[in-house]
Amino acid sequence: MQRETISRRKLIVSAMAVGLTAASPRALEAATSEVTPMKTAGVVENRDRRMRWWHEAKFGMFIHWGLYSVIGREEWIMEMEGIPVRQYELLANQFLPAPDAARQWARLARKAGQKYMVMTTKHHEGFCLFDSKLTDYCAPKSACKRDLVREFVDAARAEGLRIGFYYSLMDWHHPDGARCATDESARKRFVAYTHGVLRELMTNYGKIDILWYDVDWPLSAEQWESKAMNEMVFSLQPEIVVNNRNGLDGDFQTPEQKIESTTNNVAWESCMTLNESWGYSKGDQAWKSPEAVLRNLLECAKGGGNYLLNIGPEADGSIPLQSVSILESVGQWMQQNGDVIYGADKLANAPWHPYATYTAKGNTLYMCVFAWPGHTPAEQSLSFYRPPVVFAIGGLRTRVESIRLFKTKQVLPFTQDDIALRIGGLPAAAPNEPIVVLELLCAGKPTIDHEYVRTARVR
Repeated sequence: MQRETISRRKLIVSAMAVGLTAASPRALEAATSEVTPMKTAGVVENRDRRMRWWHEAKFGMFIHWGLYSVIGREEWIMEMEGIPVRQYELLANQFLPAPDAARQWARLARKAGQKYMVMTTKHHEGFCLFDSKLTDYCAPKSACKRDLVREFVDAARAEGLRIGFYYSLMDWHHPDGARCATDESARKRFVAYTHGVLRELMTNYGKIDILWYDVDWPLSAEQWESKAMNEMVFSLQPEIVVNNRNGLDGDFQTPEQKIESTTNNVAWESCMTLNESWGYSKGDQAWKSPEAVLRNLLECAKGGGNYLLNIGPEADGSIPLQSVSILESVGQWMQQNGDVIYGADKLANAPWHPYATYTAKGNTLYMCVFAWPGHTPAEQSLSFYRPPVVFAIGGLRTRVESIRLFKTKQVLPFTQDDIALRIGGLPAAAPNEPIVVLELLCAGKPTIDHEYVRTARVR
């Protein structure tokens, strides 16, 4: 969705300070506690090893699914429409997913080129999709009578995908979920419950690769006992990676609905929706195009980050047809070009280009052209653009040894001076692809410096 590109926490502060009137429900689920460094013994030291696969993967599937899917008006509807808790509970009688739903998600994720999946085990509504001894408000003890997290885990493993559990700390159903902020006895009960269900999730499903916390309202990291929480998680799942939404730094940051590369070498993952909703929303038809998805994925890879792209299944677990179509188109491109994304290095200086973006691996630079420029009338007077058609990169400070089209391996002629690289031999009409990749083999690690052009070009 195209929403504010500031953090949820900052959005809340801004709303309080200046009277923000259009804040989205998802944006308002900001954590309210200060971030505290994660100092768990041994965890920071082995982070590079634990996260190696994650950095290589680049592309994951997010799944928002729960009782709200029955209503079909996004995942915040319980709060946004003020539905009474006892009435909302009745949705569990209508939540009857098809038995192969998770298999369909996993097959689509693999086909799309996604390498891991993260599913909501419990969203803010408080309904657990897993079997729990600590609450009756869960799928196996309702009309569904199935452990839907177990089905998700089995489906992901069957397709060779890594497994992530989303867990909302905020809980609109638990009787202590709000009063824990002002009642110490309630806080202790609610924290014990939260740690307990997390222990169940970390114990009952084999190896789990990601724990994706969300919304630590209304407690601070100290009140959540987040340090002990993470210590318990790592004691049960030593190889897991965790995000930063329980008040601690975690292993990676989570910019939401925006692409925001970190400047301090901290790992990051941009999470986004395919339309403007996380949970299933019947009326939301604002779908991203396959090209938009691919451009977002490339931008994440260029900045050294990951892209976690969401689907919102219907109550029966079926995936909206638009989501299927978009992801299948993305997968067709990824099948041919995925190597320019998987394991990509972070490019220094965040270079940009009017009709292309970049990724890099080692000494190879990939120019990913999304708006084929073709001929320009300037060819008549500028020798720079002759012979036509010429693409150019200004400020490439690394010597280029060879250039070819990535898909066809066709070698392309080029010239390079101190200021610009000019690439020729290209067709005037764009190939029938959303994004065309040029592979540039360089003499060293590629570096693009736009400011060098500004300062060094002869005037």
